[in-house]
Amino acid sequence: MHLLLIEDDLDLGRALSQALKAEGFSVEWLRRIVDAPRSLEGDACGCVLLDVCLPDGSGLHLLSRWRRSGVMVPIIVITARSALDDRLTGLDGGADDYVVKPFATPELVARIHAVRRRYAQQASDLWTLGDLEIAPRAHVVRLAGEVLDLSPREFNLMLELAREPGAVVPKGTLSQRLDPRGDVVDFSAIEVHVSNLRRKIGAERIKTVRGVGYMLAT
Repeated sequence: MHLLLIEDDLDLGRALSQALKAEGFSVEWLRRIVDAPRSLEGDACGCVLLDVCLPDGSGLHLLSRWRRSGVMVPIIVITARSALDDRLTGLDGGADDYVVKPFATPELVARIHAVRRRYAQQASDLWTLGDLEIAPRAHVVRLAGEVLDLSPREFNLMLELAREPGAVVPKGTLSQRLDPRGDVVDFSAIEVHVSNLRRKIGAERIKTVRGVGYMLAT
């Protein structure tokens, strides 16, 4: 698996690159946001390890830019910031995991494999969740074999909830990903789209986790 490591600390970057290569990964190590690619392909990059504090800006801004542009590669934030608000900001911003420095290499490797497994679960052209079928490339959702009439935002909402059934998707993540043009959707609009989608697939399928977000029931 190929990893993209964005870390400005010379000692940590060098040591982490060597340790990950010893684990069988190939690693591209960058130290600045300006050197990061504008987009990423899942086949070319298996996972991104992204520091928050970089010389030319915040890694979270890069994360947000990638997610708005449709990048769906697993991204793990690695940072010394351990406060709850920082962790929530990272996860709400689209990170798949948040690892606080200092960390042990075996733990990081385990987390890389964990996020890759989650992505692989929905890697096929047809996602099946009971009597729900989702064809991401065709932009089609079927319920018991019948094609549902979904708006673009309703389809994107269905897609985001179905990426990891049974896991809570924060409202902050949904606000950044629901609009096909990349515009941020406010929380009140998200509630409307959730309500509409519930009417079409069944209210019991989408659970509200108060103060956090929504979860697709398995």
